[in-house]
Amino acid sequence: MDMEKSISAEELRYLERLSELYPTIGRASTEIINLQSILNLPKGTEHFLSDIHGEFEAFSHVLRNGSGAVRKKIDDVFGHTLSNSDKRSLATLIYYPREKIEIVRSTEPDMENWYKITLYRLIEVCKTTASKYTRSKVRKALPADYAYVIEELITEKAEVLDKEAYYDSIVDTIIEIGRAENFIIALSELIQRLVIDRLHIIGDIYDRGPGPHFIMDRLMEYHSLDIQWGNHDIVWMGAATGQRACVATVIRNSIRYDNLDILEDGYGINMMPLAALAMDIYGEDPCEKFNIKGESAYSVLERDLSRRMHKAIAVLQFKLEGQLIAKHPDYGMDDRRLLHRIDPAEGTITMPGGKVYEMADCNFPTINWEDDPYALTPDEESVMDRLCSSFRNCEKLQNHMNLLLDKGGLYKTYNGNLLFHGSVPLNEDGTLKEVEIYGHRRSGKALYDLLESYVRRAFFSLDREEKEKSKDILWYIWTAPNSPLFGKDKMTTFERYFIEDKEAHKEKKNSYYHLLEDENVVNMLLKDFGLDPEKGHIINGHVPVHQSEGENPVKCGGKVVVIDGGFSKAYHRVTGIAGYTLIYNSYGLILTAHEPFTTTERAVAEEQDIVSNRVAVRYSSQREHVKDTDNGRAIEKRIKELRELLEAYRSGLIREEGSSRIR
Repeated sequence: MDMEKSISAEELRYLERLSELYPTIGRASTEIINLQSILNLPKGTEHFLSDIHGEFEAFSHVLRNGSGAVRKKIDDVFGHTLSNSDKRSLATLIYYPREKIEIVRSTEPDMENWYKITLYRLIEVCKTTASKYTRSKVRKALPADYAYVIEELITEKAEVLDKEAYYDSIVDTIIEIGRAENFIIALSELIQRLVIDRLHIIGDIYDRGPGPHFIMDRLMEYHSLDIQWGNHDIVWMGAATGQRACVATVIRNSIRYDNLDILEDGYGINMMPLAALAMDIYGEDPCEKFNIKGESAYSVLERDLSRRMHKAIAVLQFKLEGQLIAKHPDYGMDDRRLLHRIDPAEGTITMPGGKVYEMADCNFPTINWEDDPYALTPDEESVMDRLCSSFRNCEKLQNHMNLLLDKGGLYKTYNGNLLFHGSVPLNEDGTLKEVEIYGHRRSGKALYDLLESYVRRAFFSLDREEKEKSKDILWYIWTAPNSPLFGKDKMTTFERYFIEDKEAHKEKKNSYYHLLEDENVVNMLLKDFGLDPEKGHIINGHVPVHQSEGENPVKCGGKVVVIDGGFSKAYHRVTGIAGYTLIYNSYGLILTAHEPFTTTERAVAEEQDIVSNRVAVRYSSQREHVKDTDNGRAIEKRIKELRELLEAYRSGLIREEGSSRIR
């Protein structure tokens, strides 16, 4: 074949660029061999978590145990040769090596023997865990200080005749020089890292729980992850841009769930301006409808202040939301402007539709009923300006938001599965619902893509007007009926504060939720996002699965898996569990239900785990390999390009050790 005539100028330019990376036939050939070997390794394990809601300790534990993946490796390695008690103890050591060693040191009479037994057990688990990766990938995961020795311990050395003596000498030396505990910690952390190849966070890291900033810190260090934004994440992203309604919402949620420490200590945002405003305006108001949720260690004076701050920021939020809805009539949310519907003299509100309700609280000293109920007073303006500035200028918050932008999006397709947080807007007949965003009508995947482009513009656009309307869309995504991340007809925040009648609190879900068992609809959604409906799955969170009421997280014969079982403690009473997570390993999809997490101390001391049940959603006796994954397809494409480069070298079209064309 005359390759020079069959290749285009563009293809030639690409091969010349490729030759800069692989400048010889030998280098290109070696890379083909390496890549081909990777294709035949077992598929790496994926770990799916959703709706973490600030519960750092539970999140950390699930991350450490890999939703049961670590314990399964222990079972695979030791089978019946170890008792359940020993396996449980080894698993706890891998989850919490430092803490477990402290306890063992205080009770174990022969530490040298314990070190030796433990090191050998960890080495065996590590060998099995590392076996599905290339040596190069394992080497990159090794801790720098001990990389060489650990590689020696977990690598079979064919040239060593007396392997037992060889490994014994290494282990004995580690103990003799006083590095056993460091090696135990290093091996345990290596197992944690290798047992999960990819972490998927399917939204709602923020709100309700006390530690979202700790979760974000941990994710910033994680070796391989992606994040699908939840509506609670989006409202924090909006606050980080200084969008006023988002700032007010984040602060109100933080006060409501007794989490001001997140703002003050976690992100260094000064709440004194709001506290001063609240005491000045509501100093004589008991603010009884603004109690915080859950138990609190607050003193009486602190509780009184928190209630007043709670009311002050709630009123600010409703004013700012009213302004935003009036600014953007195209949002179609005029029915959520409620302040002007209040009759302060009668103590009632006339809701859209005409129904009149009594107000549970009608003390609004900052509302100008005559001119504009949504206008902020000068003092409120000053407080909001200072708060927005604090959010915009908080370096730690901006770093966390950059992680969400770098690793995140509104959805992701990965290895044939569709990942998103909320729901795809659908009509009652199951067809995709068209939604108008700033004059653009979109549905399905195209709607997600459009909204995500506006999210990124809110942070990066240089056009001031474009940036402002993009910041506003972040609030829309948080709460609008047609937002893929919210998926209800309204968010009844105002009603829950001011109307006792629970009929007014109801929120109707998007059609998506009652069409999840319709295979035609699910297949249509998978196709719209470019996936094979015969093989793909939808994996999402957002709405807690009420296991205690018999609800099943697996829908549509296994094609849909809803993994929000309620990490948040606020949900445990109604869901009956403490969250679902999902594992996708080389044998299939495994759903894990979790019991409520107590404390790290109890998990270590009592060797408690929280995996209560593991159920196969899809299982195959034939293992999937890297060649069956998205990465495998990318590798196969690379191999094809490298083969073309080899042919170009051999035909003389490209010279080895250079990138110029032979004339």
